[in-house]
Amino acid sequence: MTARDVPVVHALEQDLFPADAWPLEMFSAELAQPVCWYWVAELDGRIVGYAGLMCIRPVGDVQTIAVLPEHEGRGIGSALLRTLHGQARELGATEVLLEVRADNPRAQRLYRRFGYEHIHTRPRYYRDGTDALIMRLDLTAAEPPSTPDPGTPGPSTPDPTHPTEDDR
Repeated sequence: MTARDVPVVHALEQDLFPADAWPLEMFSAELAQPVCWYWVAELDGRIVGYAGLMCIRPVGDVQTIAVLPEHEGRGIGSALLRTLHGQARELGATEVLLEVRADNPRAQRLYRRFGYEHIHTRPRYYRDGTDALIMRLDLTAAEPPSTPDPGTPGPSTPDPTHPTEDDR
């Protein structure tokens, strides 16, 4: 993700997470952090997903991950998650944490398929009162799935672009 992607990603964030959308300035601030990495997934030149990682060794933290509903089930979320895990490993992380809404079973299934375990619940974490499940992946033991979900046409590869100094 580059600074040029932020307005589009922010608009997607508002559509996908209306109650909990990050402010525009937060995306820009995140891109400027030396411990944060963000990617977009593009199809036909259009951003259809995005994901972010904060990594302070030995822990990586999935800051955000989202795919447009009309592109779900095509392996885009899996590709983004593999990208985050690869970056975390490269940076020396031994585990990755994330929060997921308790009312989002689709995302929970994705994370479990990758080896995440539910380790804690934060009651009423989200603005609408929904609980957050905290999930943990042990990168030293995890083997990422190499095949897409059954019945999907195959993974899409996100654009693994980390912002350069000029883009920050």
